[in-house]
Amino acid sequence: MDYNFLKINTSEAVCTLTISAPKSLNALNSNILKEMDDFLTHLDKDIRVLIITGDGEKSFVAGADISEMQPLNAAEGERFGAFGASVFRKIETLPIPVIAAVNGFALGGGCELALACDIRIASNRAKFGQPEVGLGIIPGFSGTYRLAKIAGMGVAKELIYTGHAIKADEALRIGLVNAVCEPEQLMKEAMIMAKRIVKNAPIAVKYAKECINEEYDLPADEAIAFESRMFGKCFDTKDQKAGMTAFLTKQEAHFTNE
Repeated sequence: MDYNFLKINTSEAVCTLTISAPKSLNALNSNILKEMDDFLTHLDKDIRVLIITGDGEKSFVAGADISEMQPLNAAEGERFGAFGASVFRKIETLPIPVIAAVNGFALGGGCELALACDIRIASNRAKFGQPEVGLGIIPGFSGTYRLAKIAGMGVAKELIYTGHAIKADEALRIGLVNAVCEPEQLMKEAMIMAKRIVKNAPIAVKYAKECINEEYDLPADEAIAFESRMFGKCFDTKDQKAGMTAFLTKQEAHFTNE
């Protein structure tokens, strides 16, 4: 499928997905969401890390497209929100790590997109917020769910109830982002992080992501048992043998994703 609103670049098993609708500050409409859904469905199996960013210097994703949402009725609004949420759930459950490189405004749906990623690196020009209540709606792409999990219940309620946007340094302080850097260093820092991940055993990274995601809501005993099962599965892989052999022989490990 040819994409009108996505730019894709792949290098050394790292794919960079750039949302490109700069005239609307990369606001998410149905067409962009459909393209993202298709891209995620057909993501190359050789990709080990995905970086998501926005086109231009001002905006990561400024939100969902208000002009498209304004005339919707309740049923249509629910379908629009559910589809966006399903696309973001695909991001969250991809078997590879996803890094959000937040280059500017990450508001509403943009903040929710960043929340669906595993790791968030922000330019010091970035701003985060959930301003939906000022428009007469609530976050619709799982923001009420993920923001509370990542930043805590009190922070989530404050940001969502007030609609207040915060700067990157405040987002770092509350744990919403992992790192903040100068704008010109953003993609370099995201790529450094991606390459640190790529050098490790891909099956182990996949299992680690699955464990973290699945265990979060489980009681302690169930979570620990799940981790033990996944830990055991690692020993059926060639990468485990290669990694441990390399360590014992003081050589560099070469992983084959097997």
